[in-house]
Amino acid sequence: MIELSRDGDVFVLRMDDTENRFSPAMLDALEGALETVAETEGPRALVTTGTGKFFSNGLDLDWLTSHPEESRAYIDRVHRLFARILTLPCATAAACNGHTFAAGAMFALAHDHRVMRNDRGYWCFPEVDLGLPFTDVMNALIRARLPITAAHEAMVTGRRYGGVDATKAQIVQEAVSEAHVVEHAVDWVRPLAAKASPTMATIRSMLYAEVLDLLD
Repeated sequence: MIELSRDGDVFVLRMDDTENRFSPAMLDALEGALETVAETEGPRALVTTGTGKFFSNGLDLDWLTSHPEESRAYIDRVHRLFARILTLPCATAAACNGHTFAAGAMFALAHDHRVMRNDRGYWCFPEVDLGLPFTDVMNALIRARLPITAAHEAMVTGRRYGGVDATKAQIVQEAVSEAHVVEHAVDWVRPLAAKASPTMATIRSMLYAEVLDLLD
């Protein structure tokens, strides 16, 4: 479901479950991997990526439909996943190898840096078309991590951005060929691995206090 490997000081977390939706089992695996990264001592950084056509398509809507009584607890877990990335004590980058939708796009936004492939795959907040309002935490995260004009267009229109357009909108920082998405993400975080420390987690926690306070 996921693979956590290491390239020198850089952890590479690869999601490999078709659309990489956040099923309870996927959340279990992600939480465990991120705990490993957080507890490792010494220089380190994190790159998160997917496989095939998908980085992540976000919430597991089929599971939610089948378990409506657990919807609140499930959404809280997804919120905590975002918070875990925001508060890791090391630099992070999302290598968006394919479709990056809804909560999957928010998960990528929680990373420090984002690289997207420039030929195929879309970045999208489809909630307006699905009739699903953003939660307070999701809204705060998007506003904190995107320019307001980009946040407005993405949230209100449900536009699907290719890599080049996503870069122009400052949704991602780089758009490169598929073969180089992970490589560029690793190259960005590697020089920051030596800065891993509780101080980095504290800086982010203060910077994104509004988002994190909503979790409480």
